[in-house]
Amino acid sequence: MKYLSFFTTVFLLFFFSIVNAQDPVAVPTFESIGLYWSPKGGGKDKEVKVRFKTPDSNEWQEGLPMRYNPIDTVDLDLTDYRGSVVKLSPGTEYEIELSLKKSNKKKIIHSKTWTENFPVGKLVKPGNGNKQLEISESGTPEAYLLVDGTGINIDVNNDDDFCINITGNYIIIRGFHLAGGRRGLIKLNDCHDIVIENCDMTRWGEITKYGYGVNYQAAVYSESNSLERVVIQRNRIHHPRYGSNSWAEPHSDDGSNHPEGPQGISFENSAGNHVIRYNEVWSDKDHQYNDILGYGYNFSYRGFPGPDSDIYGNYLANSYDDAIESEGGNRNVRIWDNYIEDAYMAIGNVATSIGPLYIWGNVTGRSYSPPGSSYGEYAMFLKMGENGDWIRGLIYIFNNTILNMNNDGFGGIGTSEGEPSRGLRNLTTRNNILWVREKGHSFSLNMDRGNNDLDFDLCSGDYPSGYEKNGIKGKPVFLEEAGFDFVSKTANFKLAPTSPGVDAGVVIPNFKVNYHGKAPDMGAFETGQPLKEYGVKAYLKNKH
Repeated sequence: MKYLSFFTTVFLLFFFSIVNAQDPVAVPTFESIGLYWSPKGGGKDKEVKVRFKTPDSNEWQEGLPMRYNPIDTVDLDLTDYRGSVVKLSPGTEYEIELSLKKSNKKKIIHSKTWTENFPVGKLVKPGNGNKQLEISESGTPEAYLLVDGTGINIDVNNDDDFCINITGNYIIIRGFHLAGGRRGLIKLNDCHDIVIENCDMTRWGEITKYGYGVNYQAAVYSESNSLERVVIQRNRIHHPRYGSNSWAEPHSDDGSNHPEGPQGISFENSAGNHVIRYNEVWSDKDHQYNDILGYGYNFSYRGFPGPDSDIYGNYLANSYDDAIESEGGNRNVRIWDNYIEDAYMAIGNVATSIGPLYIWGNVTGRSYSPPGSSYGEYAMFLKMGENGDWIRGLIYIFNNTILNMNNDGFGGIGTSEGEPSRGLRNLTTRNNILWVREKGHSFSLNMDRGNNDLDFDLCSGDYPSGYEKNGIKGKPVFLEEAGFDFVSKTANFKLAPTSPGVDAGVVIPNFKVNYHGKAPDMGAFETGQPLKEYGVKAYLKNKH
């Protein structure tokens, strides 16, 4: 099967899944496959066991079981059981077996992950320019239109809304230097199957009368509800023309000081199935972002980034609100191996209305907001727990590391200085290092919304009574050479041999299987395994 030709059948598969829910559906990306199934006889006491392998292998790998979680007020949940298999190889076919426990119901389906070798048909090589470039021509699934901007500068100097306006499909945008858009740099309309890679994007956005950037204006921007299958990879996005206000600065006549300003990427209620990976999005203290990746519609069944989407391997810094705002439906949304620093909130997941949402292997550095901020000078690692009526989907948090070297790190899960006790719901955690600021909590102590399973975490702060039966109260100790290298965008925060958390984690099917020693280490780094790489050069040495 050629790259992305599968996608022409996705809508038919989704339609078929609704009409005949007995047949499972798989929705792939490069390294993940979302799964959907509604077997007869399903229920809260019956998980769906997941196994997968390549067709030529006899060795099955265990996936994380899928739990019964129908959302009875909306059909956007698609099925009663939803889940993902992860850490897959691009361009590879997988055989997936789903079996309903306490029954004889079993299904086997096949799905192929996206290949990283995009099939190119027509090549367009524009010249340098100072006018908005219109791309209305489309490629095909077997022959993408490549618009090669290697060595090309487009600077519209505030005379056009964007540098590039895309209305076609099956298009690769590669290698441009983009600057000067009045509202943004690349606008995506009602598009699908778009790749944006290896670009440098800077200096966009308008200013309000209060001196701040206009809210949601972004380097890559879309307000289309039908936008789907967009790959944004290995781009440098930096220094918008104006910055956001902080939580200590009003930005409107009504005195509101919720941050409003530019973003790196803004997708408004898109159709999803996106991949945002290996980008570097940063700025400076005078040009801070509102959120770096996100949009609005926190309390909804849509939101950012849209269903069946992956966000990984990015370096993200300099936001006055969320580095990643993954809000709304979060149906099979997967966020892993990102490095986040100099942001107020690391990951906003205040509502997961459909789920499941998976967050694993992420690392966070400094959290900051100026003195006088409404909710304190630092915020949470995970902003969950507000408006419990919308927290209906399942949330999995595995092997993340909160750094707090100088007592300047993030708060915990659903808790920080200004909001210590948001109510948690539908949360499963394992193997996290939750090293929070002094006197802070690692978890909100408010468990009254229920269905939480917290265990095998290293917590420097308090956690709710009756949880973390196999957890550890303490602080991590890292190897002497531990640290983050900004130039190479590599990180090493492996635990020292005598540190709490060494060999104290637990195996998590599909998510944490390989380890060195008696058991997995807690946190994002494992003894004996390579350093983590982020940004535009991550893992390129091993690419052919």
